[in-house]
Amino acid sequence: MAAEIVNPRSESKTGDTDHEGSAEPLDSFDPAFALHRGGKMAVQATVPVRDKDDLSLAYTPGVAKVCSAIAEQPELVHDYTWKSSVVAVVTDGTAVLGLGDIGPEASLPVMEGKAILFKQFGGVDAVPIALNCTDVDEIVETVVRLAPSFGGVNLEDISAPRCFEVERKLQERLDIPVFHDDQHGTAVVTLAALRNAARLSGRALGELRAVISGAGAAGVAIAKMLVEAGIGDVAVADRKGVVSADRDDLTPVKRELSGFTNKASITGSLESALDGADVFIGVSGGTVPESAVATMAKGAFVFAMANPNPEVHPEVAHKYAAVVATGRSDFPNQINNVLAFPGIFAGALQVRASRITEGMKLAAAEALAAVVGDDLAADYVIPSPFDERVAPAVTAAVAAAARAEGVARR
Repeated sequence: MAAEIVNPRSESKTGDTDHEGSAEPLDSFDPAFALHRGGKMAVQATVPVRDKDDLSLAYTPGVAKVCSAIAEQPELVHDYTWKSSVVAVVTDGTAVLGLGDIGPEASLPVMEGKAILFKQFGGVDAVPIALNCTDVDEIVETVVRLAPSFGGVNLEDISAPRCFEVERKLQERLDIPVFHDDQHGTAVVTLAALRNAARLSGRALGELRAVISGAGAAGVAIAKMLVEAGIGDVAVADRKGVVSADRDDLTPVKRELSGFTNKASITGSLESALDGADVFIGVSGGTVPESAVATMAKGAFVFAMANPNPEVHPEVAHKYAAVVATGRSDFPNQINNVLAFPGIFAGALQVRASRITEGMKLAAAEALAAVVGDDLAADYVIPSPFDERVAPAVTAAVAAAARAEGVARR
């Protein structure tokens, strides 16, 4: 069933034409345009303004009392504004979905989508912010200046390797959670699914050797999280082959990556690394030949997460793998970031965390995996985003971890 369009602005079609200049509205050709007309979100008041008494409380003169109190005790901003329940969703439009560098304006439909997912799945308000700059320091300075209005910052669709530096510099300068979802959201959900796949096969993470295709934002973050979680070994491959210390063409990020991955010192191609591997994780958008998948260990796991075309099609993967996951909603075991980021931010905001730690991310993955419980099966190693248990479980786990790690402020 198509979504009900409730935005009153969707009634207007004046002046819209399709991409060929026809007077026929785009809405006539594609329901996606009809749904997006006028945008997917709006600001809604939480208090009434029905008469002059309401107005005098919501605005002047009543608001001046609250402003003065916050000026004297800045921490009161969390109690008397929406700061502690709102996240900035920030992008520069350089790595939007699989579309690449399409610019800030074209990124807005995705950022709006992210914001409504925050609200739908985590009860967190979010504001899309598309920046017309791509320089790392300009992005950082802009977000720092905006930060007083927000309880957290979700970085989105910023191309690698700049995304790593943007996140690091913002974490150093801000005392609110900064989270690059393309990295850490993907890593959290991947780890949760892998934990359950291992449990299904009666193995521990420490017994598994994984190969990741893609050394961008998601690939690097997944590798880091798997190592933190105790994976037996993980190798990461880029376009030129396995990231290894003997390569002289590595970026600083990949050089660091080579220092904590690939304990087996594998060199060469992705295909050669897959020989005998227990796990394949695809975040590259490339294609892995069936002959390479066939060389993986018996009972292997294939997580081919590229959209819309998985690196290994599920029909092929099922010939050789015990568990198959993708990034698509039309196959079982969807690795979907929406399982992670709403609950992670809800938990962090709940306790006014100053940052999101590795421990909080690991706790989120464990809580997400636990939702599956005794229903664990080869086609159910990760819950659906619409499972109402997901966000509360992740929220509670992240809040508890924040307190345990000393980053909670209430």
